[in-house]
Amino acid sequence: MVKSLSDRLSQVLVKQGLVSEKDLKRAMETLAREGDSLGRALVKQGLIKEEDLLSAMSSTFNIPAVNLSKYKIEKDCVGLIPVKMARQYSVIAICKLANTLIVAIADPLNIFALDDLKTITKLNIEPVLSTGTDIYKAIDKFYVSKDRALSDIIKDQPDSGLEVVSTSREDYDIGDAALEGETPTIVKIVNLILVEALKKRASDIHIEPEEDLLRVRYRIDGNLHDTLSIPKKNQNAVLARLKIMSGMDITESRIPQDGRFKIRVKNREVDFRVSALPTTFGAKIVLRALDKSNLSIGLDGLGFSKYALRRFKDAIARPFGMILVTGPTGSGKSTSLYSVISQLNNSDNNIITIEDPVEYQVEGITQIQANIDIGLTFASGLRSLLRQSPDVIMIGEIRDSETADIAIKASLTGQLVLSTLHTNDATTAISRLMDMGVEPFLIASSVILVAAQRLCRVICKACKGKGEKCPKCSGTGYYGRRAILEVLSVDDKIREMIIERAPLEEIKNYAISKGMKTLREDAMEKYKEGVTTMEEVLRVTAEE
Repeated sequence: MVKSLSDRLSQVLVKQGLVSEKDLKRAMETLAREGDSLGRALVKQGLIKEEDLLSAMSSTFNIPAVNLSKYKIEKDCVGLIPVKMARQYSVIAICKLANTLIVAIADPLNIFALDDLKTITKLNIEPVLSTGTDIYKAIDKFYVSKDRALSDIIKDQPDSGLEVVSTSREDYDIGDAALEGETPTIVKIVNLILVEALKKRASDIHIEPEEDLLRVRYRIDGNLHDTLSIPKKNQNAVLARLKIMSGMDITESRIPQDGRFKIRVKNREVDFRVSALPTTFGAKIVLRALDKSNLSIGLDGLGFSKYALRRFKDAIARPFGMILVTGPTGSGKSTSLYSVISQLNNSDNNIITIEDPVEYQVEGITQIQANIDIGLTFASGLRSLLRQSPDVIMIGEIRDSETADIAIKASLTGQLVLSTLHTNDATTAISRLMDMGVEPFLIASSVILVAAQRLCRVICKACKGKGEKCPKCSGTGYYGRRAILEVLSVDDKIREMIIERAPLEEIKNYAISKGMKTLREDAMEKYKEGVTTMEEVLRVTAEE
């Protein structure tokens, strides 16, 4: 029966042009070898989108599909299916009608799953379709808050060993919320949020007031995941605790604030940069985890391709010139630049940075926090730090013509200058500098390397090839991220083309002829190596 259903689905997919006969054959070989389902094999190999597969299965088997992000799940019926079984079969109960349990499932061909659900719930099972991604998000959201009350979670938590090492706390007129924020229960809640974030490798923690609760989400490998729901009655105390730790004014709730603090957990020190933003239901707080241990891996540990790594090492070995890393927010630019300056950080080099904000606090490096309110801009700070005889300068971002002009001239007078720009690819950085008023001959003389960067998620090794996503990766199928780069190394020919204002496409084609890989090509190499999926390649390099 399963075989005939699978055959029906295969025919529909080919007939609708969603997959080719060749791709289908490849997927069938994979599922025969690894015990995967047909749909999961097709999605995992990037041969079909989850949404297209869902639509095809719905029409083939006449099973309705639901969008779980818009569907109001009945919380009382979620717990009828044990969380372990929910994750194992990628299924979640969404409502109960008399003796029938309606469940959202990603693989309706898995009759063993449906039989097991019927046995354990002692109810008739009526499946509806949803994507595996949406189901796992729902599992993360509902089981965390459904399995146990917050008080039970806190009570069962062993001592986290978390110690607040430093804050920028000042003396404030502390009110009731602040006093409550220092109570053992609230301290435990905040410690739990921080420790769990580190365990799950979260880069950001979003604490978001809603009408009837305080929602906590973690950004893991670039994607946000619901983690915890805190009762509304504890909201003010939790937010006050975080503001106190971050050195913010807890009496001020009308304007945005920034702060930071450092914690130590089991001999591991982590800085948190904190931002508070007033919203309708209270202050939304976002914490960025800045783990300096990530910098100790150096350039070799960032996952650069051999070509990109060689070009970077050649560039930083130069005594002067400019290195630019481009890309959107969250593409890993700062981490790459910090890895470079960590590698250059020795007693022979005077390294000074000017940033807004200072991301990582690194021993042995002079770091300046730009502050436009007092006139300390990138440009004015850069002028001042040049009098300190630096060997290496890192500028958080080149945002205007004045900063660009000073940075370019610094790179021509004996300093190695590192900075970032917001451009989609490497060659566009040249035109961006020209748009800022920098003369082509100055760009040609100063810029030695431009790298466009993105981050792609890495396939989870723990569940790779098993057909079932695991708790280690929270059911996403990915664990960690790897940098993909398009590295433009400026040689004599490119300098000549810049001075002559040659079209960017012409410069890019020449660089490709000399070995440069585009972002898409670098990502495809990682797909061929089995590092990532085709779906991730297409997502990360969509602009190409």
